[in-house]
This record gives sequence, structure tokens and C-alpha cells, in this order.
Amino acid sequence: MPCDVVVIGGGVAGLSAAIRLKQIDENLEVVVLEKGSEIGAHILSGAVVDPKALNELFPEWRDMGCPMAETPVTDNWHWVLTEGKQYSMPHLIMPPFLSNKGCYTGSLGNMTRWLGEQAEALGVMVFPGFPAADVIIGEDGAVAGVITQDMGVAADGSHKPDFQPGMEIHAKYTLFAEGARGNLTKKMKARFDLEADCQPQIYGLGIKELWDIPADKHVPGRVIHTQGWPLSESESWGGGFLYHQANGQVALGFVTALDYANPYVSPYQEFQRWKTHPAIREYLEGGKRVAYGARAINEGGWQSVPKLAFPGGALIGCAAGFVNVPRIKGSHTAMKSGMLAAESVAAAISAGKEKTELMEYDSAVRSSWIADELKLVQNAEPAVAKFGEDFGTIVAGIDMWMRYLKIGLPIAMKHEPDYEHLRRADLYSPIAYPKPDGELTFDRLTNVAFSFTNHAEDQRNHLKVCDLDLQRESELGEYAGPSNRYCPAGVYEWIIEEGKEPKFQINSQNCVHCKTCDIKDPNQNIEWTTPEGGGGPNYPNM
Repeated sequence: MPCDVVVIGGGVAGLSAAIRLKQIDENLEVVVLEKGSEIGAHILSGAVVDPKALNELFPEWRDMGCPMAETPVTDNWHWVLTEGKQYSMPHLIMPPFLSNKGCYTGSLGNMTRWLGEQAEALGVMVFPGFPAADVIIGEDGAVAGVITQDMGVAADGSHKPDFQPGMEIHAKYTLFAEGARGNLTKKMKARFDLEADCQPQIYGLGIKELWDIPADKHVPGRVIHTQGWPLSESESWGGGFLYHQANGQVALGFVTALDYANPYVSPYQEFQRWKTHPAIREYLEGGKRVAYGARAINEGGWQSVPKLAFPGGALIGCAAGFVNVPRIKGSHTAMKSGMLAAESVAAAISAGKEKTELMEYDSAVRSSWIADELKLVQNAEPAVAKFGEDFGTIVAGIDMWMRYLKIGLPIAMKHEPDYEHLRRADLYSPIAYPKPDGELTFDRLTNVAFSFTNHAEDQRNHLKVCDLDLQRESELGEYAGPSNRYCPAGVYEWIIEEGKEPKFQINSQNCVHCKTCDIKDPNQNIEWTTPEGGGGPNYPNM
């Protein structure tokens, strides 16, 4: 199937790129491939959205039925938590650019569905349930398109009666919008050495629940962020959020930085423990959890943004890593990057150029408000990672103020890949997490049911272990099996029976596609690949 542009990923970056392409030239043939069962099925974010990019893409979006317009932010709090207590951080000590004034809170999944409708109305060909499984490289070494995943392949590799081979989609340009830690993006970074002049990308694991709460506790537009407890007890760092959204719902979640050292840390259990804090419990008692999910988040900042263009293709959105960590926002920068890529692609095609290296796009990003915004906060994450949450927050605050006031030229701090931070288990003691009560806190498998995750039965395992002996000797022997704790869906478990060799069991049907295993495995011995189309979570309102 030939086309002008193929976009891998139907999130806000990919759809913004597709929409901008059609806005520039309605005759361009644009294809969007989405691995989820529908547009929005795999989208998970807080979310508090800065409408800056949306204003540029659709100036009249508030009058066009966009669901994000329902709940503007009206009330903003930042709490520092200790066990049983909370302290409000004064807004006056925060740089003005961290304000949520003018932002909106709601379901990014529903906003993505709305963008999908706009794209299709403009003539974009949107194909949900079709993951891109491999990249086509032409004889000239340029990216020439992608191949979608085969369907109907059994676990043993044989073809089932409903087998359908993947489709080759040939394109003049391919835009990679897979989100954080995309498997094809990893291949492009390696093939074209895109990270030669930047620092490695690092991540946090965001875990989220959606709750219906009593009307007398609901304050539409209230936004709460927290830091401190409980991660302060495990020498980790991260923070929580609680957003009062439309229809009496609150979105609440917890982000754990994946550079933690203690292999006994469980980000999922830290999230459940966070909910028991009196300041959080107050909102949830009498309420009902209605959805659950998890997703890795880019936290590397500006110094981890790789080279964005290569022959025939470009990285956009979270595939490149444009999250503003202190603001806990990335959708607006992701959308803007997609729009800038679309403008460069449209200009190249108009000039008769195919499969070229779009350095105009790379330059456009580095001279845009994306760069201006991310440079202001580029040391926030490294400062906390290096100095700890308390002192690191102070260092980060001073650095941000210096950058905002243009006082001197602060240096860019460095960081290492998350998996390199994990230390041996014999240096720590296991953490005794509280048992779930089934009302406020829940076990993982119960919560996974609320992600509505489904994978076709008897399909190939999409979670690849490169060396099982290494997994047994190192991941289990040295690190006490952290995969059983870092995975928020109960995918991995070690089965140990007396007199038998430990067995590494992978419950791939539980996978919510968060990519944490691909990031945190201490030996980089697990590779996340795409399952059959339509598999994974089916987030209804996340």
C-alpha cells in the first residue's frame, strides 16, 4: 500500500501531524497506524493539558466539541507529604511558568478520540488494530515505510486458520509517534545513532486510577500534586496527582522515577500506600474505582532529546521525549512537534523530495517554544535524582529561577540509564507493604481487570527474554527478581519449587504495554515487542 506519509501511533503527536499535513495539502495521502483496538484505547495520562498547541492546530477547538474544554483548572495545590501530615508549598516560591493557569483537566484518551475524528474528517486514513512491527529500509539506506504485524500466529509460531500476513506500507516519509520507549523507535535510534550527542533517556512509571467520588467532595477543576511520602521511606522519588475532572470523577495516580536503587521497591505498592494518606483518603472514601492503567513517562528532559530526523523518517512526541517533568505535562509539546514535522514533510514533498533527512524539522524544534520551555527545566529531574528529593527540590528550584531570570548560564546536569542504578538485593531488606483492603487499596490482578486488557488467545509471546540463564542467575540471583515488583500488571513471576530449577513465568496476557520491563531490567535482557493488533488495554476514559 503506497502513501505519502505513514504515522506510527495514533496518539496526540501522531494525529496532530496527520491533521497538519491535511491542513497544508488536502491531496496528501496520510495513513495513521494505531496498535490499540481503537483510537484512545492505549492513551493514559493525568491529565492537565496546556492548550497552547491545540490553540495553534484548531483555534476554535473550544467550540468544536473537544471534551477537554469541559473542565478548566480552577484550583491548584502542591503538597509535601510526610506520614500522616501534609504541608502546602507556597506558589510564590515556584517560577511562574509552572502555573496551571489557563490549563484544562480531563481524559487525554477522549481528547485523542476527538482528534481522531477531526483527522478522519480531513481525509486521513486511520487504522486502529494495526501495529507497525518492522521498518522497511530501502537500498539507499533510507526508511521507506513499515510492515504491520502478522495476525493469527499461534504461540508455537504456526499459522492459525485466520492467519493474515502483515501489510507493507510504503511511504515517502515515516513519522514515529509510538510514545515512550517505542520498540521501532529504539531500532531507529540504534540504526542511525540518534543519541550520539545527547544523554540517555530516563523514565518514570505512572500508575493511575479513575474514581467516582461523592458530589460533596468533588471540586471541578481542582488540581493537586504531591511529593515526599511514601517514596521518601524507600530512598526513591516521584509524586502523586489528584485531578477533579468532569462528571464527578477524580483521576489519581502516582509516578515513581525508575532510577531507584532498591530492587525491593514496588511502584504499584507505593501508589496503593500513597492512597492511604489522610489527605488523599479524604477524597476517596465513599467513592468507587472505575478504571486502572499504567504507562512509562519520559523524564530525561531537554538534554535527552536525540537527533530527530534521519533519511525518510523522524521522531515526534514522546518517541523523542518532550515531557516537561516539573509541570507534569507533555501533550502540548508532543502535539507541537508533530505539527512541526508535518510542515517539514509537506514542504519536502511539495519540492519533489522523498526519503530525505528532514533536518529542517530538527532545527525547527530546537528554535521553537518546545526548546524554550524545556531548557528552563532541564536540570529539575537530574537535581532531584542526584541530591535526593528534599535538597534536590531546592537545587532544582534555584536552577529554574536562574534560567527564568537569565542569571548566568547554569550547566546541564547529567544522568545515567535507569537500569544502571539498580543495586544488588543483599544490600537491602525486603519492604513490608500493607495488604490491600479491597475498598481503598487493591491487589494488582484485581486492578488489571479494570484496565480491560485483552490479548488474543494462543498468540506469540510479545515479551522476549534474550537469555533465560542470565535472567535466572542475575535478575533472580543477584537482584531477587525485581520484575515481579516493577511490573504494574503482574506479568512476571518466579516459580520456585524445591528440587527444581526456578522458572521465569511470563503472563503476557496481563500486559498493559507500559514498557517498564524494557526499561528497568538490570541486564536489558527483556525486549517489549508489539503483540497482535488490538491487544492490550482498552482504556475507556483515561
